Amino acid sequence: MPHGRDTLPDGPTEKCGVVGLSLADRAAARPLYYALYALQHRGQESAGIVTHDGFQQHDHVEMGLVGDAFSASDLAGLNGTTGIGHVRYPTAGSVDTSCAQPFSVSFKSGSLGLSHNGNLVNAGEIRDELAGHGHAFTSDGDTEVIAHDLARNLLEADLVRAVKRTMGRIHGSYSLTIMHDDTVLGVRDPEGNRPLCIGELEDGYVLASESAAIDTLGGELVRDVNPGELVLLERDGSGFDSYQLVSAENTARCFFEHVYFARPDSRIDGNLVYDVRRELGRQLWEESGVDSDVVMPVPDSGRAFASGYAEAAQDEGASVEFAEGLMKNRYVGRTFIMPTQDARERAVRLKLNPIRSTIEGRSVTIIDDSIVRGTTSRQLVSLLRDAGAEAVHVRVGAPAIVAPCYMGIDMATREELIAADATTEEIRAEIGADSLSYLSIDAVAEALSSSRADLCLGCVTGEYPYDIDGETTDRDVERPVVADSAPADD
Repeated sequence: MPHGRDTLPDGPTEKCGVVGLSLADRAAARPLYYALYALQHRGQESAGIVTHDGFQQHDHVEMGLVGDAFSASDLAGLNGTTGIGHVRYPTAGSVDTSCAQPFSVSFKSGSLGLSHNGNLVNAGEIRDELAGHGHAFTSDGDTEVIAHDLARNLLEADLVRAVKRTMGRIHGSYSLTIMHDDTVLGVRDPEGNRPLCIGELEDGYVLASESAAIDTLGGELVRDVNPGELVLLERDGSGFDSYQLVSAENTARCFFEHVYFARPDSRIDGNLVYDVRRELGRQLWEESGVDSDVVMPVPDSGRAFASGYAEAAQDEGASVEFAEGLMKNRYVGRTFIMPTQDARERAVRLKLNPIRSTIEGRSVTIIDDSIVRGTTSRQLVSLLRDAGAEAVHVRVGAPAIVAPCYMGIDMATREELIAADATTEEIRAEIGADSLSYLSIDAVAEALSSSRADLCLGCVTGEYPYDIDGETTDRDVERPVVADSAPADD
């Protein structure tokens, strides 16, 4: 997947965030803007909003953060009580405005706007077929492929049947918010890989990647959108209709949403992310706890893990103290925008400063959510030793990442993943820790109250829930045959 950068992140990078809104008689633009702010952690490359006033579609899409992408006048020009929004980090397609979303298209049956979180496996096949039928593409992203396929189906079928036909052709992960003229709808892929939920406001309904966006708007979470479900919001904000269009034997929910991506105050698939992370920390202690003097999180995502870990340790009588031993400078950019490896390593020290009095002369356990390339972990261990730690133990609240993600997470190639061809002991030596342990896959499933068969574990097993060229599947699955395929049964 193209990155569009000369340098790469040391950890996983967020995917995207989507939102859709239908209100009774209030302009949708500003609530959409606030919702995107709540989803900013899911993508910082671009932000966009598309609205419809009942007569025409309005859109504003810009590169950059939400606060930089919209001015007051931009929002004032986005007329209408219905709309969709998107924040993006590029995992497929170029890093420029051609792939920024929502993607808009006008055709004989009206206007269409589409926001996509996820990644298609067979976008190239569908693109080639549609191009052969005269469709002209303006980007290299998979979102435009979905939009064109849906637009073609809308020429021959009503909205629900058109969506079902498109779902029968695309293969991969997707949560979508779509606007067809002034009607807003949400779609979640049959395996439920990417999150999507429904919320109720005083004067309407909202669809969002995470419930934190609903909270920001003062709404109440209704429920998650089911895998394979289409949710169609009433134009006047009075309710929504549900259509279960596709059913799969097992889901393939991304466990990394709970480990890293989602806000801790969001509820995803019935679980509060903060509670899941605390339980993962407790499981980490049960599996590989070490009775050090202090346990501290790598800010910010390691905080709930470390809290649960310390609590479990204390429940068993261990004298482990929970402490914030690393302070984060929130005004330093991401380490991967630095031009050289030396600069990226220097950036770790710019971003995190140790509290020496918490660390000096003590054995320390640091809790992180994941180790991808190992660069940051090595620098953190060195940082703690320089601050006087007598021993540094590293515990990771997820299994070792051994394979890339094809479902919308920019996680690196096998060649760049430190655990792809190294044992835990070899990684421990590489990062310079006194001990290193990862959480087991079974512990993750238990914390999520889920079966392993209902989770996407491709990045930690090398076996995927989708039919991906050159990769092994963990279930009986085949991608749709696209070329000259007949429409799916309605």
